[in-house]
Amino acid sequence: MPVSTEPAARPIVIAHRGASGERPEHTLASYTRAIELGADYIEPDLVMTRDGVLVARHENEISGTTDVADRPKFKARKTVKTIDGERVTGWFTEDFTLAELKTLRARERLPQLRPQNTAYDGQFEIPTFQEIIDLVRTREAVTGRRIGIYPETKHPGYFQGLGLAMEAPLVAMLESNGYRTADDPVFIQSFEAANLRVLRGLTKLRLIQLLGSEPQFAAMATAEGLKAVAAYADGVGAAKALIVPVSKLGRRGTPTRFVADAHAAGLKVHAWTFRAENYFLPADMRRGINPRAHGDLAAEIRLFVDLGVDGLFSDNPGEALAALE
Repeated sequence: MPVSTEPAARPIVIAHRGASGERPEHTLASYTRAIELGADYIEPDLVMTRDGVLVARHENEISGTTDVADRPKFKARKTVKTIDGERVTGWFTEDFTLAELKTLRARERLPQLRPQNTAYDGQFEIPTFQEIIDLVRTREAVTGRRIGIYPETKHPGYFQGLGLAMEAPLVAMLESNGYRTADDPVFIQSFEAANLRVLRGLTKLRLIQLLGSEPQFAAMATAEGLKAVAAYADGVGAAKALIVPVSKLGRRGTPTRFVADAHAAGLKVHAWTFRAENYFLPADMRRGINPRAHGDLAAEIRLFVDLGVDGLFSDNPGEALAALE
């Protein structure tokens, strides 16, 4: 029987889009690598196809993560849409059937920072959520350990407006695979509170309210706001800047009360996103001036562990685990 995925002595490590520092994100190869490195959870972002299938992409606009722009067959599908108030140009998953998406191949989303990952361009398909669950179950059988799944619903309100509501299909798929209770190794995350409130009425699985550092999240990130979040969620996925502010020049500020306030409200705190490249690190944790060189990720992680976070999202789960252990 696989053991629990919840380590008692340290924060959980959530492989952000898989081991996306080493493989193109949201591919079975990226998730497999994350599992090999020992991640506690793998994190697929979920969007919908035209025929109502949950697939893993960071966004429903896929020109940055697939070769769709190079496919003459789909040239006419390029369009402009307004998604959550922003105009976006490109190709969108909701305009493709699953069969059509399966003809595309994944690409590295950050080739300037991760040129080594471009060696895998063109090799991997867009995976369905069911394929990701199947991978997890297979790897559990091989490794003898429980591997958690941490899906994010992307733009659920937008998809609902298209007649492609995500909540019921997501819960049904999880339940059909044996994930039903708060003891199961699943967290469902979303930036949209309305989405989470609907999910709260459908499932006992743990829910995470995502919070960015942008002004629209400011009220939710207060002590009173976090108490309100606790009425429908089990934790918060917090941008690092809510916990340790960083100036535009990369200088770290004084840590805030965010973790203490969230814990006082009964919420877990999972911070995002920990990445190894200098480009993503505070100035005093960079090594050299090359933005794609790896800095002192371990120091950043230890700082947040000392501040009491319960989990962390990382593109580099192997380095994150090493820093914790």
